[in-house]
Amino acid sequence: MKKIILDTNFLLIPVQFKVDIFSEIERVCLFRYKLYVVDKTIDELNKVIEKGNMKNKLAAKVALALIRQKKIDIIKTGEGKVDDLIVGLLDKDYILATQDAELRKRALKKGNKVIFLRVKNYLVLS
Repeated sequence: MKKIILDTNFLLIPVQFKVDIFSEIERVCLFRYKLYVVDKTIDELNKVIEKGNMKNKLAAKVALALIRQKKIDIIKTGEGKVDDLIVGLLDKDYILATQDAELRKRALKKGNKVIFLRVKNYLVLS
């Protein structure tokens, strides 16, 4: 079973671009998988709720609600930058879902597959 880590910016897609990331993941992943976030993603979403603009606050609130509703497991991490912690977790069983171009490059370079939004419309697994 593959493990898909959802990055913070990926979780904002439903509000920002009106794309159902969960049905899209199901469409592109024709294999068994489980969804995860790292604990620092929850922290980042809470910071957006505190300090972001209205649209981003709404997106972050929806993201936290979706994490609870979909019962997405939270991976405990240590200290460090979120992107570094995520890259450190990646092994052959992980797929990364992100909109961050630099993080995507790092994951691909490490040999992992990546899910990302294409033309603000649908998800792609590469």
